[in-house]
Amino acid sequence: MPSALAIAAHPDDIEFLFAGTMLLLAEQGWDLHYMNIADGSRGSTTMDRETCAATRLAEARNAADLLGATFHSPICHDMEIAYTTENLQKVTAVVRQSNASVVLVHSPIDYMEDHEVACKLAVSAAFSHGMPNLESIPPTAPYYEPVTVYHAQPLGNRQPTGEFVQPHFFVNTSSVIEKKTQALACHASQKQWLDESQGMESYLETMLEDSRGVGQLSGSFEHAEGWRRREHRGFCGAHDDPLRTALRDIIVEAKR
Repeated sequence: MPSALAIAAHPDDIEFLFAGTMLLLAEQGWDLHYMNIADGSRGSTTMDRETCAATRLAEARNAADLLGATFHSPICHDMEIAYTTENLQKVTAVVRQSNASVVLVHSPIDYMEDHEVACKLAVSAAFSHGMPNLESIPPTAPYYEPVTVYHAQPLGNRQPTGEFVQPHFFVNTSSVIEKKTQALACHASQKQWLDESQGMESYLETMLEDSRGVGQLSGSFEHAEGWRRREHRGFCGAHDDPLRTALRDIIVEAKR
């Protein structure tokens, strides 16, 4: 079966941004994989770092289980996602283990650098999935089938400097929004943190508002996720577009 790998910066990012599309792929028989690069250990004002990391690890595992995805462990602490050879080797191992034909990642430009560097690591790992001379950690055999990379929308659909980001296409997530909300609710420890650090009030309602906002942009759907396909060079064929193909009956193209 085809495989999709979601790689995000922190626990709950996948649920905010990717989970609807993942659930729809699962309905089509796809194998799902789930990785947060950072452990979430600094996402609390009430727990120490070790307790926070353990709490958020359990929450992320529960969310991955609810999504029906294979869980891959984080490799560093929050605010320590760095583009290093070692981190690239570790993320490359996950890409190879997943045998992904689709990799879902953050926007290249986003509101915080953990997201941006996580995106860079994921993209490079997808690029190097078939490089036998790029030794992964742990050692994992390369595979040579094409990989297509898709970028999610940045939070609020805007770059940090305010420019609007238009997706290439929209996926109708209305049929799975309840389960997407349940997956995000697994991250219960984040309610207080997000309320205090980012003024999000109810983080579940924030996700739903963003989902409705993307749906409104689509002009067709109540809830949606927006995606941009990364250029093919070094990754896949010029006309490969497996995400659009798999979900063709529930997408609309953005108006350019």
